Amino acid sequence: MLGRVKEIMSDGRPTPAAHDGQWTFKVGKELRIVRNHEVAGRSLPAENAGIGSRYHYDDTCGGGTTTLVIDPKTRTVVRDFVSLSGTLINCAGGPTPWGSWITCEETTLGQTVRVRESDGRRTGGFKKPHGYCFEVPASANSEVVPEPLKAMGRFEHEAVAVDRKTGVVYMTEDMGSSGFYRFLPKSYGKLANGGVLQMLAVAEKAEFDTRTDQPVNAEYSVNWVTIDDPDPESADVNRLAVHEQGLKKGGARFARLEGCEIDAKGRVYFAATSGGNSKAGQIWMYEPVSRDEGRMRLLFESPSKDVLFMPDNICLMPNSDRLMICEDGDYDGLESKNYLRILNADGRIANFAANVSEKFPRSEFAGSVFSPDGKTMFVNLQTAGVTLAIWGDWSKFRS
Repeated sequence: MLGRVKEIMSDGRPTPAAHDGQWTFKVGKELRIVRNHEVAGRSLPAENAGIGSRYHYDDTCGGGTTTLVIDPKTRTVVRDFVSLSGTLINCAGGPTPWGSWITCEETTLGQTVRVRESDGRRTGGFKKPHGYCFEVPASANSEVVPEPLKAMGRFEHEAVAVDRKTGVVYMTEDMGSSGFYRFLPKSYGKLANGGVLQMLAVAEKAEFDTRTDQPVNAEYSVNWVTIDDPDPESADVNRLAVHEQGLKKGGARFARLEGCEIDAKGRVYFAATSGGNSKAGQIWMYEPVSRDEGRMRLLFESPSKDVLFMPDNICLMPNSDRLMICEDGDYDGLESKNYLRILNADGRIANFAANVSEKFPRSEFAGSVFSPDGKTMFVNLQTAGVTLAIWGDWSKFRS
């Protein structure tokens, strides 16, 4: 175990809570992890909440990222430090081919105070708007200056996958009715220069609903519709302000999109956490066939929570097309032991590990990722606030 919550890091700051999405990088001779912290702060501002000490996007927010430098032989922490501070609900994200981590805010709360009609609960009132992606270079040795990538959209972001050849960024949205997006950057590797945000649509099926009644291996021709205003002010009070723009142009609906991963062929795998007739989860794959067209296939749909329940973060196992899937079935009334599952390309699924923690029995797994050499898998137990290192002979896995 490494990077435990509240442990004092090399920069003198306590390790933040709520470990979530992360990735591994080779920086020179070093192995590094850039790790998210999905800190919500009860969705209200708190003075001096920033996890860093220098550069905060919004110092009333306790989310952000930490970077861990790992000894690849002993798998222990050499040093660790805050690398992004002052963001909110940093859930997942994804790596870029140019050596950075994109961390995503899973909220659109901002300066406006929201009041829920049912119970009067107040949220919002922050110093700055939220709901953006931020880029953290893996090579950074201290806190970076936060810059929201507003052209990539203001919505309840979840995960990111970047095409190595084109630089196109694919993104998921975690809402009951959510979209699958792509960002076409103006300049390869320079996301801050802007670009065009688009949402996936099923050809000749406007507002197609993928959430139920989908046969496994169902395949659809798809295209993309452009989001005219990727950063609407109305997102302060309307979490679906971007999504609704896409729907009006015929975009498709998904059920709570979370994990997202891309393979060497440019095929993008993504998880619909509550998709399917049993609401236990779906795994989809998108494959581009031209610049603006592609096809999408339902690889797997869980028939019950005993098989797969609420798939969240995903990653590909080394030298294979098998997916490692983190479960997130830790909600009140939906309690289920969370597993790490393995999905084979032919649709067969198997258990890899279970959360057997006595103190945190409902904690989700998050941030599964392999080291660049493929020898070690790192994964988080979110509520426990700890990163685990798992190693062995991965070549012994058989289809």
